[in-house]
Amino acid sequence: AVVSTQSTGEEKGETEMQKKKRLAAEKKAAEAAKKPKTVTVLKSNVVLDVKPWDEETDLGLMEKSVRSIVMDGLVWGDSKLVEIGFGSKKLRISTCIVDELVGL
Repeated sequence: AVVSTQSTGEEKGETEMQKKKRLAAEKKAAEAAKKPKTVTVLKSNVVLDVKPWDEETDLGLMEKSVRSIVMDGLVWGDSKLVEIGFGSKKLRISTCIVDELVGL
């Protein structure tokens, strides 16, 4: 008996389709590898209450002292003076920090 090793057109078309699918999958995987990974930066909003020792403490100077703290990942926000009783006030100041760069 003689065995024929020739393939029919249908079988050849199937292998071409498989090859196209494989190449498309490889191309898609290569494109996914080229895309830069998105990094999530975790941030926190922190509100600080700074209380003076006594009524004679200059709260404007105290705010300047607090804002003089400078570091990467630290951004000072709004501030206000809050009444705490008997004519005394405290400084309430907000800040936004990047968690990886600034520790609490």
